[in-house]
Parts: sequence; structure tokens; C-alpha cells
Amino acid sequence: MRELRRGFSLLEVMIVVVIIGILATLSYPSLEAYLQRAKQTEGKVSLSAIYTAQKIYFATNQTYADTLSKLDVQLDSGGSARYAITLTGDSTSFTATASGNLDDDAALDIWTIDQNKTLQNTVNDISSE
Repeated sequence: MRELRRGFSLLEVMIVVVIIGILATLSYPSLEAYLQRAKQTEGKVSLSAIYTAQKIYFATNQTYADTLSKLDVQLDSGGSARYAITLTGDSTSFTATASGNLDDDAALDIWTIDQNKTLQNTVNDISSE
């Protein structure tokens, strides 16, 4: 009588490992782009918080703040912050700019928001490869 053997041969296991490696290699570029788009969320959220703080500041002072220190807004400024925020403002308008490097190349990812809540990606670091 033949003994029933269970399990996989080394060749079968190696074929599965090669297939998984090929699939991982093919999916990496789309995963990298997805991760960079997720990183852009930090800049958009920071600018949205600044917009809200500017509207509150305008309601109480009848002018927009020209520096971040005048606004009561908490932004991530530690080592994990990807974006540097700058702010310009006067009595009728303001523009907040978030600029950061998402992928360690020369191009910066730059987002702006104004008093009309117009959020724009003026320079896209993802597409400027």
C-alpha cells in the first residue's frame, strides 16, 4: 500500500514566492502614489484649520491676521510635520501657503487657501517627477 504524503514540494513553494514577488513589484508604483496623496492631506487639513481660525479672527477684529501667532490654531510643528506654513493677510484678504517635500526630490508640494476658501495645489510634488 502507498503511503499518503501531505504537504508541498520545495518547487511549489518557490513558485508561490516568485509569484508574490512579481505581484508586489507590479503594485509598488501605484502604492507609492497613493501614499503621497495621503501625505498631502496634512497640508490640506492645516490650511483648513487656518481658514477657520482666520474667519474667527476676522469676526472679532474686522481684519485678517498677518501672522500665525495671532491665530488660536494648533498645527503640528514637530519632527513629523511635512509642511511649512506661511501666512499673509490684511484688512480684506489673506493667503495661507503650505509647502513641503513629499518624496525627497527638488520639487516642493505647495498648497494655498484664501479668504474665499479656494484651496489650490499650485505645485504638485507627486506629478513633478
